Amino acid sequence: MGLTGKLVAAIEFRAGGDVFHDLVTHKPHHVSTTTPEKIQSCDLLEGEFGKVGSVICWRYTHEGKEKTAKQLIQAIDEEKKIIKLKILEGDLMKLYKDFLTTIHIDTKDGIDLVTCTFEYETLHDDVEHPISLLSFFIDITKDIENHHLQKA
Repeated sequence: MGLTGKLVAAIEFRAGGDVFHDLVTHKPHHVSTTTPEKIQSCDLLEGEFGKVGSVICWRYTHEGKEKTAKQLIQAIDEEKKIIKLKILEGDLMKLYKDFLTTIHIDTKDGIDLVTCTFEYETLHDDVEHPISLLSFFIDITKDIENHHLQKA
C-alpha cells in the first residue's frame, strides 16, 4: 500500500502571471525554448492545447535522466488562472499510482505568485516524496521568468 501526499511551492514571478498562465496552458510546446536543457519538447497527442480533455506528452531531463510524462488536461479556469494536469503514463507512473499537478497564478499585494501543487499516491511505502521534482518545477519557473525578462 502506498502513501498519499501533497507538496506545494509558491514562487514569485516577476515577468507577469498572465504570461506564465498563457504559456503553460495554451503554449506549453514553447516551454522548451525557455529552458531547453530541462524540457526538450511538449507534443500534443489528442485535442487542442489549452482545452480540457486534451492529452500532451512532455520529454524532459530530470536528475540527469531523460524522461517522459503523458498528461491529461483535467481542468482549466481562465479567470482564476488555474490548470490541472493528471499524469496518465510515463516515468512517474513507475513510482506513483496517481499524480495530479495544479498550477495556479495568484496576485497578492501586486506580486504574482506561481503556485504548484503535487497531489500523489505512491505505489509503495518506500517511494520518496517528489521533492526533487518540485524543485525542478521551481527551476523551470525561474528559467521562464528570466527568458521573459530578457525579452522585455
